Amino acid sequence: MPKTLMCDPRLLKKDLSGRVYIVTGANSGTGLATSEQLLRQGAYVVGACRRVNAGEEAFAGFGRLPGSAEIMKLDLASLDSVRLFAEEFLDRHERLDALVNNAGLVTSEGRSEDGFEIQFATNHLGHFLLTELLLDILKASAPSRIVCLSSVVHAGRGNQPVKIDFDDLHFDRKPYSAMAAYAQSKLANVLHAKELARRLEGADVTAYSVHPGWIRSNFGAGIMPGWLRGAMNLALRPFSGFMGIMPPYDGAQTTLHCLLDDDAPKHNGAYFSQSSILYAKRENRPGGWPMESPNPNAHDEALAMRLYDVSSELVGLSG
Repeated sequence: MPKTLMCDPRLLKKDLSGRVYIVTGANSGTGLATSEQLLRQGAYVVGACRRVNAGEEAFAGFGRLPGSAEIMKLDLASLDSVRLFAEEFLDRHERLDALVNNAGLVTSEGRSEDGFEIQFATNHLGHFLLTELLLDILKASAPSRIVCLSSVVHAGRGNQPVKIDFDDLHFDRKPYSAMAAYAQSKLANVLHAKELARRLEGADVTAYSVHPGWIRSNFGAGIMPGWLRGAMNLALRPFSGFMGIMPPYDGAQTTLHCLLDDDAPKHNGAYFSQSSILYAKRENRPGGWPMESPNPNAHDEALAMRLYDVSSELVGLSG
């Protein structure tokens, strides 16, 4: 099993006093672990959560850490909620040092409040709109950073790389596949970071996409019955280390590296990956900070530009 990539310990000792971070999906998993580490270093963290109570409960034990935090409501499957969150954040804060588009969803078939395929809506379109609404404050706070959590799943398997199906983005005609929809949304995250880097060149705002690793969490519970999820967790626990299943703190390392490493801006728009046995080719399994995505579609600049334009139209920003 490839070795887990870990941040340089010196990065985790940086003084982040006065810096403001937004972390979506901050109430669990890598979002919670990322938030805790930033708070340990003195940052101000806005936990953007769909369930405010869950966020407040998760953050309840952080009161003695050097940083400060608040929980704000954000439902990425609702464009109105995204707009309201951005408006309230801008009313309360005068700077934003980094936006961590961390929240993610893998679930069975469904539609967002705005009628989009639920995974594409939550994992990409909600974060796309949020980023656009916060670009001005990110530019004003430069140097600043944007981290988009993707997944190894964006790469596809063997000779079947994941693509963006612009002719049927929301599975209106083809049979629905939860994993195909998830993979499409995760490729969108990689392309979003790539296009942000191109558009923000010279603004001292840098963007990255990351694969955090195979995290021990309830992620994916929406497509698995509770009894089966419990049985699998019990059965796989003795083999978790061998299989590369890691705790949330380890899964936060790639995000933290992109947020804190002084050399990361030299790789603006790049893909950073934790090690993973889920890569089809053995040579990709050690990961890399950064590494070249095995999916040729992840390097298609025209595709990234088209996705940006289509996304702008879908969220009501174009024209």
